[in-house]
Amino acid sequence: MKFNLNTIILFVHDVDKQAAFYIGAFQFEVVEEIKSEWVLLKSGSCKIGLHKIGPSYQRKQTETVQSESNTKIVFEVDEEITKARDWLISKGALMKEPRSFVNDGQLFCDGEDPEGNIFQLMQR
Repeated sequence: MKFNLNTIILFVHDVDKQAAFYIGAFQFEVVEEIKSEWVLLKSGSCKIGLHKIGPSYQRKQTETVQSESNTKIVFEVDEEITKARDWLISKGALMKEPRSFVNDGQLFCDGEDPEGNIFQLMQR
């Protein structure tokens, strides 16, 4: 039996704002959409669904974005990671400085989308 990963779904507070970020910053294309409720975005063979979070999980207007997450989406970049980082900052992402864990030439750089979901850039 073979299992193929098809879609990862993120539950978000503002579907439209999140979709605009991922489309503008990462050039995802829209596959399907229910305005302000659901959008399915595609990049290569990977899809991300943005689903409006349920009412019991809605944040109050006075609450700030939470940057704690147990999920991390990783994007491999095909150019200098610092250039990709600068691009994402210009699109509204909060970005940390690039770093490496071992001396194998790989660089990593963590960032946050407008709702605090963590993503990472990876340069091999």
